[in-house]
Amino acid sequence: MPFQPVILATDALIYLLVLVIVGFVAYARRQPHLLAPWQQVARSRVAMGAWVVIVLYLFIGLSDTLHFRLADGQDATGQTRYATQVVSLLDVMADSLRERREKTYSAPFATHLYSRETIDLPDGGQQRTYPPLRYGGQHLADPADRTWDIIWRGLVGAASGLAVFMLLLLLRYRRRAALGELWCAPERAASRTAWAVLAGLCLLVGAVISLSMVYHVLGTDKVGEDVLYQALKSVRTGLVIGTLTTLVMLPAALLLGAMAGYFRGWVDDIIQYLYTTLSSVPGVLLIAAAILMMQVYMSNHPAEFTSLTERSDFRLLFLCLILGLTSWTSLCRLLRGEALKLRQMDYVQAAQTLGVGHFTILWRHIVPNVMHIVLIVIVLDFSGLVLAEAVLSYINIGVDPNTYSWGNMINSARLELAREPVVWWSLTAAFGFMFVLVLAANLLADAVRDAFDPR
Repeated sequence: MPFQPVILATDALIYLLVLVIVGFVAYARRQPHLLAPWQQVARSRVAMGAWVVIVLYLFIGLSDTLHFRLADGQDATGQTRYATQVVSLLDVMADSLRERREKTYSAPFATHLYSRETIDLPDGGQQRTYPPLRYGGQHLADPADRTWDIIWRGLVGAASGLAVFMLLLLLRYRRRAALGELWCAPERAASRTAWAVLAGLCLLVGAVISLSMVYHVLGTDKVGEDVLYQALKSVRTGLVIGTLTTLVMLPAALLLGAMAGYFRGWVDDIIQYLYTTLSSVPGVLLIAAAILMMQVYMSNHPAEFTSLTERSDFRLLFLCLILGLTSWTSLCRLLRGEALKLRQMDYVQAAQTLGVGHFTILWRHIVPNVMHIVLIVIVLDFSGLVLAEAVLSYINIGVDPNTYSWGNMINSARLELAREPVVWWSLTAAFGFMFVLVLAANLLADAVRDAFDPR
């Protein structure tokens, strides 16, 4: 085989989460009471526009989740030998960005380094000047032609993106009548918004791909690595933090919250004491202590991690576990209050009178009727968890420094803001990518909240 599949711990959990989501979608399509709220979300123009943006992030994140080792020749016995480096599908698609490293900082679309260096002249003298880049803009015969070249390549890439958009539109609406209904029918306003956002993304992505072939669109960092590549690789980290943490917090919050509200008495007292005590502990200190203990464990057991990728993935998974254990208390408190109300409902009282078991009542009557709260909180907390990763990495208790993340980009760029001239593009790129994802998640969360709120 030309490659050897590698499944990291977070990869396996992401695959499990995808299967759960697919199963839930299949189940919800057969349940009218679940299908109706999602249809209301689909009729929201803002929600559909935000969903298209989120799908782009999901595509980037999932393509960076398919890990493997590439073939590296054959050994003495004729067996295929594989490289030790673990790469992803995104690495292969963005191979030109990954391999084109400069010496140090360069500004977006630059043709020369950002700082002066002393170079030797042909006549034996020396001169301090800005050395040319090895890759960025080196196809230009005259650097003065850079502006027109950027405009031309951007337009060509945008035209290619527009062609892809038109192809997708024609594949979806093959009949002229259906296409006319899309643009004219008032009830298709949400679909028109989604297609309009998709058109804008196709134009933008096409232009960026065309320009990134010969320029560093977002510049390079201190070691000459392309900042656009770093920002794209950081998408997976943000999505993992926002989704896998939910898998950790949801079972404890749902089970304990429903039990506390239904059983009341000493069960309620114990659960309240548990989440009140945990909420009283400063979350940052608890996360810092857990991360430091995990680092000691990895230092004492280096043989358990065969590559830097697996070591970084283990720390990312551990961070998700810690964030999940420290963030389930608020949801548990909400579910307890809702379960206290539901246990007084007539259908729950009737089930108790008929002798139905307590855990059967919890499973059939309490849990299904609190799922709207669970769904709303999960969607709202996603953006908060993405921002939490950036804050934790900024204070060096987040993901591994070898892991691409927006927090690590911000942490590495903060010291460069004090230099002259200012290196601003790493911080701007991390902020821009994170801002768009969090904004889209919040807009979608508002629509989900409105659709699932019983009031």
